[in-house]
Amino acid sequence: MNITGGIYNGRKIKAPDEKITRPTLSKAREGIFSCLYSIVDFKECSFLDMFSGSGIMGLEAISRGFQKVVCFEKNIKVANIIKENYKTLNIKPNLYIGNSLKLIEKQTETFDVIFIDPPYFSGIYEECISKIIQTNSIKKGGIIILEHVTSVNTTSFELEVIKQKTYSNKTITFLKY
Repeated sequence: MNITGGIYNGRKIKAPDEKITRPTLSKAREGIFSCLYSIVDFKECSFLDMFSGSGIMGLEAISRGFQKVVCFEKNIKVANIIKENYKTLNIKPNLYIGNSLKLIEKQTETFDVIFIDPPYFSGIYEECISKIIQTNSIKKGGIIILEHVTSVNTTSFELEVIKQKTYSNKTITFLKY
């Protein structure tokens, strides 16, 4: 798996076992960051990846110039791969290991962009968004990005859908807070 843009463009990173994680497709990553580029100034923004997996989304954000990137990952083995991937690029990760819904409650900072890509059929999209809003983890005007199967009803989130794009059987939804 390769980083698709920015200063680390083309750099290979290690992916965890696909039975454990499901990395965001390179075409979807390119689309996400192209869309974000037209909405926010990366150099002044913070990015939270709530379900990091390989860490590729956080690395893409760093590579493209986000000021601060934070990653949450529950699985210890996967978290160790994230650490390896960051070490390969000589970057110290802002990585928190544990349940994302509990970690978001402990966060004291707010983010400009939050990426949510839990296990697809976990049914926790609404709970994630609710916790983010309850804990003031997203800045006013901030963007929440969901990666989900096409059957997820995004109108129930009561946030403005500003863009949706489908890649194969996955949909990327941009919500504005």
